[in-house]
Amino acid sequence: MVTIKSKKEIEHMREACKIVALTYEELEKRIKPGMTTWEIDKIAEDTMKKYGGIPAQKGYSCGIKGIPDYPCATCVSVNDEVIHAIPSKKKIIKEGDIVSIDTVVLKDGFNGDAARTFTVGKVSKEAQRLVDVTKQAFYEGIAFAKPGYRIGDVSHAIGEYVRMQGYSVVEEFQGHGIGKEMHEDPGIPNYGKKGKGIRLEPGMTLAIEPMVIQGKHNILELEDGWTIITEDGSLAAHYENTILITENEPEILTLL
Repeated sequence: MVTIKSKKEIEHMREACKIVALTYEELEKRIKPGMTTWEIDKIAEDTMKKYGGIPAQKGYSCGIKGIPDYPCATCVSVNDEVIHAIPSKKKIIKEGDIVSIDTVVLKDGFNGDAARTFTVGKVSKEAQRLVDVTKQAFYEGIAFAKPGYRIGDVSHAIGEYVRMQGYSVVEEFQGHGIGKEMHEDPGIPNYGKKGKGIRLEPGMTLAIEPMVIQGKHNILELEDGWTIITEDGSLAAHYENTILITENEPEILTLL
């Protein structure tokens, strides 16, 4: 069931999303070669708490027997890691890496969700192009995030743009509604057909998140039950924001 948020609920969403944006602002200033992904996670969690937010991913259960709850405040995925990589004191980022960070903040009972792919020092032209295309794919999608359009219009715009750039979208994971729950209806794939899916209405809050692979779309899951990597070892990037459907243009809640 898709929830339409009241004005009061939207204000709570804005507060949670603002903390997400402030967290990424802090990370952008501080990420550098030689850091561990655990240090990145610590900076993010400290920033969230500084502004009164709760790291919603910490302790999150995927609901699959045998897979432990997620242990950290962020997912920090490096190079061929697509999503959900667990921060580690042993994993050191280096010059030329691309680092995708995904985090969710809970504040006053509502969630804000966003992801960014950061470049570490000087990266290759190919890596930079992947990061740029992934971000632009989000904007291609939200051009249709308006009343009267359908989820399929957003999904189609993302998928077609990525395909035209010579890349692949991840098919097994998708964007989603968001609010009191981290994951709500509707699901928002990064590919699809125009005119399909539910019709968008003012008051809907959605997390739209292109996950783009430089090579083929095939992915693998590591033994930890969380980390997703590209099957062919190619680079992957991730860009996400929580948006609000309004009467006119969508409002991006996780940007300052």
